Amino acid sequence: MSPAFGAMEVEHYSKGVLLEPFVHQVGGHSCVLRFNDTTICKPLIQREHQFYETLPTEMRKFTPQYEGVVSVSFEEDDDGNLCLIAYPLNGDHDNLESLDNSDCEPKSKLLRWTNKKAVLLENEKISKEWVRQHRKEEKMKSHKLEEEFEWLKKSEVLYYTVEKKGNVSSQFKHHNPWSMKCHQQQLQRMKENAKHRNQYKFILLENLTSRYEVPCVLDLKMGTRQHGDDATEEKKANQIRKCQQSTSAVIGVRVCGMQVYQAGTGQLMFMNKYHGRKLSVQGFKEALYQFFHNGKYLRRELFESVIKKLTELKSVLEKQESYRFYSSSLLIIYDGKERQEVAVDSDPEDLEDLSEESSDESAGAYAYKPTASTVDVRMIDFAHTTCKYYGEDSVVHEGQDTGYVFGLQNLIDIIKEIRDESSE
Repeated sequence: MSPAFGAMEVEHYSKGVLLEPFVHQVGGHSCVLRFNDTTICKPLIQREHQFYETLPTEMRKFTPQYEGVVSVSFEEDDDGNLCLIAYPLNGDHDNLESLDNSDCEPKSKLLRWTNKKAVLLENEKISKEWVRQHRKEEKMKSHKLEEEFEWLKKSEVLYYTVEKKGNVSSQFKHHNPWSMKCHQQQLQRMKENAKHRNQYKFILLENLTSRYEVPCVLDLKMGTRQHGDDATEEKKANQIRKCQQSTSAVIGVRVCGMQVYQAGTGQLMFMNKYHGRKLSVQGFKEALYQFFHNGKYLRRELFESVIKKLTELKSVLEKQESYRFYSSSLLIIYDGKERQEVAVDSDPEDLEDLSEESSDESAGAYAYKPTASTVDVRMIDFAHTTCKYYGEDSVVHEGQDTGYVFGLQNLIDIIKEIRDESSE
């Protein structure tokens, strides 16, 4: 357990935390929820939990910080509106570092919903009006879930115009369709299982987007193979087919989701995994170009930092004996927020001298290129990761994960191509 997490406001935490959709989730099928400004949570999968607890030291800078486990339940009011609430596991918030996470089954009985609801409303940070509005919105969203999901699959690249008034970052929650889909599906699954179970373990992880005002996020599915060793024959065949029909088989990487702020038009662009699967290698390159383009100019100052971090990650993974990161994703994140005016052909070094005042809202109308240090590269999703050190796996692999390393090298080469072509 992270010492930082242990210092969390225990009183607030012990009363239960209302979980919200994590609006910067652009890929994957597991529901990711916002716990607070700096922390997200997702359903605990034993293999992924084991990975975070036994993570090699040299890999920690390339993964989200693991912050523990919580118990998540849902409440339903008379109208059928649902909310997800996180509580300390077994109610033990005095000794968070000694939580027993050995299985995924609930170990304590639930409070009555009516009592839990009263506890929720006691929370000084969540007003009754907020909860009422939240449930009203959830009801409206869930009513058309299936219809919206089918529309989402057909509308693989979406553009939303952001209002000129107000903070851009505060408007993300009204737009991201993928995070809402995952949130609604999680609620539906938990509702269907309510008669048998209404308590789940979720792991807490660092919110990688918290330091960015307007996060631009690229989710890349890495490796030439996606199925785990324990996959059924049907699942294995399905994953092999997806790889063969996408860029995964050719270059070891494919687009799984994207969120980009287009400063030129004031729009948010979302690309989902269905579109990513259809891209050719050239289409993949064009998608990468689009991710680094803000609608006004190409963010060339980001390339060196991204290439450096990808190269370092590749070096680290080449030394990881026996690890296989099947179906794992790689996130590339940067801030799309424009600030102080800087010539678009300025050298990255010139940007280092920008003062703190450059973040002032009055500077928002000017062309601004943030420093390379604002780029982040992280591995996520380890539900199918395996390693000989786990002990119980029937299949033991030797050497490095060549499929993942192959994808990283091709990703580096393609970004270098974009960089070189844009400077000509």
